[in-house]
Amino acid sequence: MGWLALGLLCVLLGIIGAILPLMPTTIFLILAAGCFARSSPRLEAWLLNHARFGPTLRAWRADGAISRRGKIAACSGITIGFVLFMVGAHPRLWLALTVAAFMLACAFYVVSRPTATD
Repeated sequence: MGWLALGLLCVLLGIIGAILPLMPTTIFLILAAGCFARSSPRLEAWLLNHARFGPTLRAWRADGAISRRGKIAACSGITIGFVLFMVGAHPRLWLALTVAAFMLACAFYVVSRPTATD
C-alpha cells in the first residue's frame, strides 16, 4: 500500500510539473514507475505505455538514456533556475558558488547520460 500511495503521489507531482514551468516532470514519473513496479503492475504498464511519457520512461529504464531534447530542456531549466536565484535572492558569494557547483553537477550528470532518440 505504501508503494502504491507513493507512486500515485509521484504521478500527481509529475502532472503538476507538466503544467508548472521549472518544476520537473520526468523524475517524478520515473519514481512513480519504480513504485508501481513494487505495487501495481497495471499502473506500471500504464505509465510505460503512455503515449507521451512512455518512451522517455522506457529509455531511462533500459539504458539510463535521456533524449537530446530532454537534455536541452533540463540544462535550460537549471540555467534559468540559477539566474532566478541570483536575481531574486542576491546571495552571498559563498552561497552562490555552492548553488552553482550543485547545479553544475546536476547538469553534468544529465549531459553524461546516454542520448536516447527523440
